Amino acid sequence: MIPGILGKKIGMSQVFRADGQVVPVTLLKAGPCVVVQRKTPNTDGYNAVQLGLVEFAKASRATKPFAGHLKKAGADGVKFLREVRLRPGDDDLKQGDRVLVDQFKPNDKVDVIGVSKGRGFGSLVKRHHFRGGPGSHGSMFGRAPGSIGASSFPSRVFPGTRMAGDQQVTVRNLEVVDVVADDNVLVVKGAVPGPNGGYVLVKRAKR
Repeated sequence: MIPGILGKKIGMSQVFRADGQVVPVTLLKAGPCVVVQRKTPNTDGYNAVQLGLVEFAKASRATKPFAGHLKKAGADGVKFLREVRLRPGDDDLKQGDRVLVDQFKPNDKVDVIGVSKGRGFGSLVKRHHFRGGPGSHGSMFGRAPGSIGASSFPSRVFPGTRMAGDQQVTVRNLEVVDVVADDNVLVVKGAVPGPNGGYVLVKRAKR
């Protein structure tokens, strides 16, 4: 079986099971993908495949080194790449092989990895548990970060300073509700991190 597949989040919806139960689902456009590079213990020290999502990106937007990397695998139109480790029982994929969504089945369990939505200054509180400023007497401090650097020396922001932003999020053990192979759509139960149109990596569940 394939270790995973790349895709894009379409959005959320709901489906009805045969017994009338309403299930909230997320629609993912998963694949088609191509194996851009095969990593082996002899050459790289570990077993993995580098997958590329085929979405017909403009060739003129790719740098020459990146275009040459894709050309070796015949992977024209790829701009989103991710590496997936191979585990015992996974297919022995080769460079140039295609990975399609029909290799998933309903009731399979998957882990979905995406980048969370930005929350503006609110993410300072969510990520780093900042307190924020006073909320009364006309204070306009809110959840702003406050000072982030020194004065004339060293005149820069130190690396690792806690700031707002998004982050990678993994949602584990989501159930595959349906697979629409003709449209490359994977329907999973529950919510998936990131905005509509955001890239995701769908991996078979570890546990």
